[in-house]
Formats: sequence, C-alpha cells, structure tokens
Amino acid sequence: MKKILFLTIFSIISLTLFAQTEFENKLSSLKGISEIQKLNTNVYPEKYEMYIEQNVNGTNSDKGKFKQRIIVGFRGYDRPTVIVTEGYSANYALSERFREELSELCNANIIVCEYRYFEKSCPEPLDWQYLTVNNSLDDLHNIRKTFGEIFKGKWLSTGVSKGGSTCTYYRARYPEDVDVSVAYVAPISHAPEDGRHEPFLNKKVGTPAERKAVKDCMTEFMKRKPNLLPMLDTFVVNHKYNFYLPNKNIFDYMVLEYEFSLWQWGTPISTIPSKKENDVVWFNYLIQMVEPSYFSYPSNYLPFFYQVVREFGYYGYDIKNIKKYTDLKSTKDYVNQIMLPQELRDVKFDPTLYKFTEDYLRNNDPKHIFIYGENDPWTASGVADWLNCDNKTNMKVYVQPNGSHLARINNMPSKTKEEIKNKISDWLK
Repeated sequence: MKKILFLTIFSIISLTLFAQTEFENKLSSLKGISEIQKLNTNVYPEKYEMYIEQNVNGTNSDKGKFKQRIIVGFRGYDRPTVIVTEGYSANYALSERFREELSELCNANIIVCEYRYFEKSCPEPLDWQYLTVNNSLDDLHNIRKTFGEIFKGKWLSTGVSKGGSTCTYYRARYPEDVDVSVAYVAPISHAPEDGRHEPFLNKKVGTPAERKAVKDCMTEFMKRKPNLLPMLDTFVVNHKYNFYLPNKNIFDYMVLEYEFSLWQWGTPISTIPSKKENDVVWFNYLIQMVEPSYFSYPSNYLPFFYQVVREFGYYGYDIKNIKKYTDLKSTKDYVNQIMLPQELRDVKFDPTLYKFTEDYLRNNDPKHIFIYGENDPWTASGVADWLNCDNKTNMKVYVQPNGSHLARINNMPSKTKEEIKNKISDWLK
C-alpha cells in the first residue's frame, strides 16, 4: 500500500514538473526557438527565457547563425504584445519581480530582446563588422514575424535610452511591424562627439545657481586632485581595473563625466559636499557619482562603444571649466582613446543611420510617442528640439519638467500622464 501511494505521489509530481502548458507547446513549435526555460514570476501568469536563431549578417544567411536571448511574459493570446527593443543585456528581465511600464499599462504580453553581441547573444566568432544597427533591426523583425504566429493582437515597441533609440530606428526601418511605439529618453546622435550636449549643460539645465554649483564642484575636485589621486590609485589596484590612459588622466575624465552623470540621473545639488568636508568625503562622492569601471577594460559595454564610433554616436566634454588644472589638451576622440582596444580604433563614423531616421520622422506620422526629461543631457541629442509635431495627428513628444533620464509615463504630470494613456488606449482599440 505504501509503495502504491509513493508511486502515485511520484507520478503526480513528475507530471507537474514535466507537463508543458499550452503556451509552452506553442513556443516549442515556433521556427528557430530553442532552450526554453520557465522562469519564476509574480507579474505574468507564465514567463520564459529562450533563444531564437538569427543570421549573423541580417537577412543574409551566408555568414552563419547565432542564438539571441529573449524573455517572454505571457498574459493572453487576446492581449496586445510589447516588444522591448533592449540596447544592452537583458539580464534584468529574468527577475521574478520584473515589470515594464507599457506592458503593465496595456495588460500586454512582453518580449524582451537582448541586443546582439551582448551577454548571452554573442555570435562565435565575434566578427565586429556585423555589429550594425540594421542587423539588430533585422533581428527584431524576425522576432516580430516569428511571434506573430502566436500573438495576433496589436503590437507595441518600446525601449529606454539606447533601447529607445533602437525602438525609433526599428520603427523607421520596419514601420509596419508594430502599431504603437513609445521611445523613452532616446538620443539620435550625429557623431561620436555630437556637440549638442556641452552647450545644453552650460546653458539649459537647472537654474543658473545650480549650474554654477556643479561647475564649482568640478573645480573643487581638481583643486583636491593632488590628494584624491593617490586614493584613486589605491582604489584602482584594489578593484583590479585597467585603463588605456594613466590614472591622472582618468581622474580628469571622471570629473568631466561627473557633470553629465549628475544631470542625467537627476541627483540633487544638495548632495554636493561642503568645501569644509575632508578629502575622503570628496573622494567617496566622486566614486559614488562616477565609478572608474566606466573607463576600464575589459568592459561589458565594449559592443556599445564600438557602435558609438561606427554609427550610434555619443557626447563630448567641455574642458574649459577644468583647463587650469588639467594637462589634457583636448578630449577629442576620447571614446577611441579610452573605451576601445587598438584594433577597433580605425572605424569611420557613418551618418546614414541618423539621417535616414530623422528623414522618416519628419516626413511620416506613425503612432509614436517620445518621452524625455527636461534636465537629462541626452535630451539635447533627442528629437525634442527639432521634430515639429504640430501638423501631425499621431506622433507626439513629451518632456517631463525638471525630469532626468528616469522620465517615464507614470512620473509625468497628472494631466500629461492621462493624455498619454488615453492616446495609447485609443490606438489599441
């Protein structure tokens, strides 16, 4: 009797562990999908990590295949589907608490797409010539086509920062793939050192008093450099960081990056230490604001910096405020000098991507929402200053007052938040 009871319980447990749900069976039937793993979640009824086979060279299969990681949250076949055009790794989406604003707003299924050449989505061998934005957009198009076999409702695309840029490039390249796009804090940069961020930081962010406080803080860092640099030397050794430039130059770049970082993340000016505080306090504040690993190698962000110099673009630094205290003659071409190994430094920037995308946005009217933060330096290279939507029915740009890189629908002013929600709701009817 005990043996029969044991076998019965074992059989029930086995069926529970190994039985696939209807949705998992549908996933297994999709072309190119493999290694499906169920994930714990308290947000979606079902959630899975899996891989999809992609061409290394976009629509051309001659250069071989690789596996791209995606995370899928399932809410229902009758629900809309949000495709998250991630710009980097998708590790964060593995968390059982992971939520995404648009998916929550629309009670939608979600597909988080890790960007090629990041984390688990790397071709072998790693041939850099195929790391192009267009190839990444072909990845997204294949995902959309593949999962369109299951999800027949409306489709939305969304992304944050580089993911927001990717969302916008995707809409321009494949305008019929999705019904609605929401791009958060998305730059459309014109060069590895775009040139619009420096005047933005000097004249537009915050109040004149706040801008002065930040500039004074940078000056104070440089005045204390003789005392802070030995601390950095020790910190670097302890953390086993490697740089392509001497520590004394890295220190100066940390101070330059500090200004961008403070405004990007909306750090209160009140966090700046008093000049009466000791050097340890000032050093810890600098490290808190600009971790030196940003400039170190090897870096998980190497694929991004390669894209920066090739076609994605980035920002430059204004050294006037620290010129009296630094031996840097110029910061021109700093991404090549600091972020890239020698073998990747001969790439010439191609403006085709941003010109094509901006031309599309000017001359078309997709259901596309842009969200920016007023004080976020990335807004300087976004669309807010040049994309005129007055005569457009659909496309709209929203700028959160005093907002940062954390600007989202849910932290917009109440009236604006309701306007955006109603617009998306109407589009999905």
